[in-house]
Amino acid sequence: MSGVRRFSAVAVLGIALALATGCTTTVPMQPAADSNSPACAEVMVRLPDSVDSQSRRWTDAQATAAWGDPSSVLMTCGVIPPGPSTLPCQTVDGVDWIIDDSEAPRYRVTTFGRTPAVEVYLDNEVVSSATVLERLSGAVAQIPSEGTGCLERAEAGS
Repeated sequence: MSGVRRFSAVAVLGIALALATGCTTTVPMQPAADSNSPACAEVMVRLPDSVDSQSRRWTDAQATAAWGDPSSVLMTCGVIPPGPSTLPCQTVDGVDWIIDDSEAPRYRVTTFGRTPAVEVYLDNEVVSSATVLERLSGAVAQIPSEGTGCLERAEAGS
């Protein structure tokens, strides 16, 4: 009889876990070319549990992260660093970000002057890009700056 009770308890626990996790599906993503970089591992362990009231979700690719349901923020570490660009560049907590608003209100922001680079794709109708970058910059700062940030680029162009 105790075996039946044990089985029942395990079955009930399994059903409860399935129901609890059934609402939050894994976000399908693709790993970047340099996702296995130790620098990306340093970033990943420092990511926040939430950004702009959006909870972090599981992803199925190395060095990726997602927040919101549906996902309003997607992050990929290990992308190829961007070269010189005419896109706007903003420094947030010591991290330089190139801002591509060509798909507004969805923005693609990519670190500048860090290898590997980090790319964040966000829905500005759901989250504030400034808040997202403030929350992620501390983790991203684990990737050393190469000293070729926004200010150096702007001064070189003057």
